[in-house]
Amino acid sequence: MDAREIERCIDEFGTDIYRFCLKLCMDKTDAEDLYQQIFLKALESNWTVDWGGNPRALFFSLAHNLWKSDRRKRARRERIAPSQSLDAEAETAVPSGEDVEKGIFEKELLTEVGRIIQTLPDKIRIPLILFYLSDCSVEQIAGIMKKPPGTVKSRLFKGRSLIRKRLEEAGYER
Repeated sequence: MDAREIERCIDEFGTDIYRFCLKLCMDKTDAEDLYQQIFLKALESNWTVDWGGNPRALFFSLAHNLWKSDRRKRARRERIAPSQSLDAEAETAVPSGEDVEKGIFEKELLTEVGRIIQTLPDKIRIPLILFYLSDCSVEQIAGIMKKPPGTVKSRLFKGRSLIRKRLEEAGYER
């Protein structure tokens, strides 16, 4: 790919890819690093973008593969020399609105759903992120994860069921 194609890709769907990186990494600095690695890798490669097809899926797939590779590398390093994070939890702000109680409840619910999603296994969490936050179709997710569409559908169903079950266990009603 040349610089013009990369620039066009960034303009077309760079924010979607960045949002996906944020959800994968769950850390802003790691997400920014992954985002840069994706386009650097694309720039170094001799790929050609098929604008008639789905070029966005190529970048989602590349992001997923780079993230998995980085995660494996970190796990190996952690086994050799364990480390601890010094970052403190970020404070969450209460959304302003007319019904403060409802706003607090919604913020609490979203936080709880986020925590639940973070605890899900990657094979269930990644399709949920791609489907609901990146607006990818089941077929696109299947291509990104290199799994059949039926597997993606069952993982989406399983993820929704697990989230619903854990919310009910935590005391949230429908």
